[in-house]
Amino acid sequence: MSDPVHDSLDDRLRLLGTQMPAPTLPAAEIRRRADRRRHRRHALGATVACTAAALCLALPSVLNPPGPQHPPAPQQGPAATGTPSVPASPHPPAAFTVTSTTTTPIEAGAVTEILGSCLGSEASQYQAVIAVRAPVASSDTDGVVVAVDSAGQYAQCESKGRTGHSISLPPTFINDRLWGTGHLVEFFDSFNAPTGAGQVLSLGAGHYTADVAKVTISYGDDPTQYPAVMAGGAFVYTAAVSTGPDADAFPPTPYVHAYNADGKEIYNQRTQPTAKDTHP
Repeated sequence: MSDPVHDSLDDRLRLLGTQMPAPTLPAAEIRRRADRRRHRRHALGATVACTAAALCLALPSVLNPPGPQHPPAPQQGPAATGTPSVPASPHPPAAFTVTSTTTTPIEAGAVTEILGSCLGSEASQYQAVIAVRAPVASSDTDGVVVAVDSAGQYAQCESKGRTGHSISLPPTFINDRLWGTGHLVEFFDSFNAPTGAGQVLSLGAGHYTADVAKVTISYGDDPTQYPAVMAGGAFVYTAAVSTGPDADAFPPTPYVHAYNADGKEIYNQRTQPTAKDTHP
């Protein structure tokens, strides 16, 4: 004899089994979902690969930064009307502008006073060979006077109006103080001084040997070279430089270039280091 309770429970289980079958999907839907998962994995892999490739391409530029790049000349003919190409450049645009390198002479009376206040009792032993005002003035510098004594020892005095001062004590430079490679160019003092918001004065001086016929200065990554003032075996450079609105921008580094009488570059401070070697 059957048990009504068990029969009723069995009937309910069979009914549930009939009304709730295991879910099944058509074969086409299964393939579609599998394809979607594969595409997602491929897209993720491509993103990772692109990121890794970009990093690998960036590293050589950081470790071995190349020199300044120049865009190619514009194309001529039908090709020039197409979509313009952007040349690859490892350097961003220069963050500075050399606005002026123009100098003006300092009058003789002021030169005497500048040397007197800079050199004191030794001023009479020196003869000025370069005395120029810079194109822009800082709070304590508007120009420079370079003078030499009978022994060939140079003095560099920064000026402000009719007074002079030096960032070196004593403000004299015995030859062989700091030479560049090849002993063609000797360096005196150089500095950058703020002249206003986003503006600096770049100023420096040095001595050159008889092998040098021309001295020029370039700034930062910009290959443009500006002629230095030269006289009596000494050179001076000054420049007004705009560093733009970025308050944290650094002024560009000046580099000295020297050329012989044939116009051949015989010294490049950018690629040839300086050395405190006192033997030619």
